[in-house]
Amino acid sequence: MKTRTPIPLKKYVQDKHEAKLKKQLKKLDQSDSLSQEKKRELMQDQESAQNQDQTPQTKEAILLFSALKKNIDFIKETIGNSSDIVIREFQAGQKGEIKIGIIFTEGLTKSDELQNFVLNTLMVEIRNVELNSMNLDTTNLFNLIKNHSLPVAGVSDITDFKQLLLNLLSGDSILLMDGCSKAISISLKHWADRGVNEPSSQTVVRGPKDGFTETLRKNTALVRRRIKDPNLWIETHQIGAKTQTDVAMMYLKGVANDKTVEEVQNRLNRISIDAILESGYIEELIQDETYSPFPTVYNTERPDAVAAAILEGRIAILVDGTPFVLVVPALFVHFLQASEDYYQRTDIAILIRLLRYFAFFLALLTPSLFVAVTTFHQEMLPTQLLISLASQREGVPFPALVEAVMMELTFEILREAGVRLPRAVGSSISIVGALVIGQAAVEAGIISASMVIIVSLTAISSFVSPNFNMSISVRMLRFLFMLLAASFGIFGIILGLIVMVLHLNSLRSFGVPYLAPFAPFILKDQKDSIIRLPHWALFSRPRLISQKDIKREDTPSPKPSN
Repeated sequence: MKTRTPIPLKKYVQDKHEAKLKKQLKKLDQSDSLSQEKKRELMQDQESAQNQDQTPQTKEAILLFSALKKNIDFIKETIGNSSDIVIREFQAGQKGEIKIGIIFTEGLTKSDELQNFVLNTLMVEIRNVELNSMNLDTTNLFNLIKNHSLPVAGVSDITDFKQLLLNLLSGDSILLMDGCSKAISISLKHWADRGVNEPSSQTVVRGPKDGFTETLRKNTALVRRRIKDPNLWIETHQIGAKTQTDVAMMYLKGVANDKTVEEVQNRLNRISIDAILESGYIEELIQDETYSPFPTVYNTERPDAVAAAILEGRIAILVDGTPFVLVVPALFVHFLQASEDYYQRTDIAILIRLLRYFAFFLALLTPSLFVAVTTFHQEMLPTQLLISLASQREGVPFPALVEAVMMELTFEILREAGVRLPRAVGSSISIVGALVIGQAAVEAGIISASMVIIVSLTAISSFVSPNFNMSISVRMLRFLFMLLAASFGIFGIILGLIVMVLHLNSLRSFGVPYLAPFAPFILKDQKDSIIRLPHWALFSRPRLISQKDIKREDTPSPKPSN
């Protein structure tokens, strides 16, 4: 059976429009009272239709028609008569010969300002205007409205349907005029959004309490408010074939490494995906290493942390629709630093940071060390402690590895349940569940009391990490180290540490070694790694992050005058 290749809808509409124009021209040629102006207008429409017919049948190549009705019909056909697209047509001029259409998306546009500053203004300004008088044609009237009749800040010309639909669905209002093949995009974006609140994932005792929101321009304003430097550049990309999500790069020109900036731009430009709904999409698409438990892209919802990273020479990536901002390059030490380290005194900051590194190794190695010692290296324990542990494990039917894995899995389930449950009951259920299950397991003789203490200490230590991504990495590696400890004892743990360090040495974050400034060892950058020297001693930026403007402003040491 012979099948007929279907004709694309846009191709069919354009062919039909061109045939209609030819028929009108032929009819006018046969008439004695031919209007030269009418004939010229029809010829222009025919030429526009022919030009569009020669280009690929995509929205990128479809130019606007000069007829208002054709433009509106094309928009309705493309969007599918969506109920949230509002089209307002009206006539102006002394004889009503000026036909204008206003199109906007309900819920994304300030309808009151559209009414007061656009519709009212147009109906009053051009009410008495008469075309073909004082050399005023459609093009001149279009420019007159754009330059003198719209008291709105953001106004731009549009010549094709791709840009028109993008602006329309982004919240702009579109003004179309009959007889003009251009449109005016009026920036009146407005939608319901969340106000600036305290960050929920990275709280501090001392420091700013404002956090990023889901609106891109609010987020850029929060950073711009802290860095009032004209060299703070913002470059915006539209990523996602369906969502057209705004993704902005922020960096300090002259401080950030040009090669790193170029690499970030190239990776963003290479992204080809249907939708970007959260910054996690971008993080996974631009990260250096996919199959690694350690994150190579830092994320935060604190504007002060992003501002501090930009001042060091890093690059921030902001995604519209999410409060989490990405920061690159991201090093291992970056994930164990918190904003509060720079708001406390030096001695307090050093103590807190040392505790953080100690808690990192506790969360990683405590269960595996317990399994290794109780299984292979009992001689390392004092006699009294060994007798106490042996008496506790007397009725436990499982080996130490099974015991540790069961408790760790139970705690992970309780943790996830506490996150997913409603906030009013989530924390209480997770705490009560851990207490009840732990106590019941000990009384039933399934788990020893010492294992409950080890798992609780491990869980508390994992919460010390200021970054959730690094905490997840530790939770993943913890099970691997327990298997190594149950198989080879402490030798297996040491082997696992060696492999982990070698893997960390092989990682790069946008060309920067992941373990810098430890490997390679940079003495000048040790002032803000494990310890944090006073602010007046932080006289230089990290060398591998910023290679241009390394030296900060000189700040003298505050010494009391005699």
